[in-house]
Amino acid sequence: MNPSSCNITAYESFPLVQLCVYIPVLLLGILLNMSALWVFCCKLGKWTETRVYMVNLAVADCLLLFSLPFKTLSHFNQLKVGSWCLVLEGGYFINRLMSIGIITVVAADRYLAIKYPLKAKVLRSPLKAACASGFLWIVVICVMSLIKKLEDRGQDELCFEKPSVKPSVITLCAVIVGFFIPLIILSYCSIQVIAELMRKKNEYCHKEKSIRKAIYIVSANMAVFIICFLPLYLGHLLRFIMDSTSSNCSAIQWVNNFVHLASVLANTNCCLDAICYYFVNKEFKEASPKLANTASGKGVFLSLTLTLDQLLYSCSCDI
Repeated sequence: MNPSSCNITAYESFPLVQLCVYIPVLLLGILLNMSALWVFCCKLGKWTETRVYMVNLAVADCLLLFSLPFKTLSHFNQLKVGSWCLVLEGGYFINRLMSIGIITVVAADRYLAIKYPLKAKVLRSPLKAACASGFLWIVVICVMSLIKKLEDRGQDELCFEKPSVKPSVITLCAVIVGFFIPLIILSYCSIQVIAELMRKKNEYCHKEKSIRKAIYIVSANMAVFIICFLPLYLGHLLRFIMDSTSSNCSAIQWVNNFVHLASVLANTNCCLDAICYYFVNKEFKEASPKLANTASGKGVFLSLTLTLDQLLYSCSCDI
């Protein structure tokens, strides 16, 4: 069969699947993320690197949640490619990439704080965290705008669809740079942090419980990130391979259906972020009085590094 004759679209019941999943995700996600923003912006005292990153993560999650109804409606109404479609797609992918980017930056920042605590004291600050977050927003927005400008899509194609079986090098680059490189960075930093905390647990027996909780949170952070996002981007990678090598329209259609379902799983990540805010805040409150009684001198910073930063940073769990 000539692959150019394939017309790849989402299966007919997919809009209904989206509706059933996204209604509870939207309601719960907006409630939890807006509550998290209120706590981070209004209820905490001094601004820290953690608060800066978490506010940016919550904003990205909220904006992504707000885009889900329009994404679902575009499938129900079969919205064609045009200015509105490009805006919807751009906003949707910008906020997903921002979530991945912020989670990766937090992992790297956590690694720096745990592995090199004295250097981290100089290199890290709320202002630098704000600059890093702002720079990341600018880069993601500019890159996504460029991708949308370079995409070769006909006016008769559907929004949030890739009906053509022509391999997209732009999509391949976006998948590698936007996910697989961050995945490598996050995995390396998380594994190094876990190893360092395991070593510290033997040295600081009186903080064993707090350190053990931190290890669980970092491990959950990495696991949820992989579970939520890896299927989607493996699907995108497989779709590129199939477009490049296969002439079997039904196989390409199957991969396309898998990508759509995996995107639903990835978007539930917005709720998982907010749930992690709660658990980390609970651990933060438990750790604070212990630190007040045990930390002094150089140990103040080391204790903060081993407990407060570690526990609080882990609210980026993907989440």
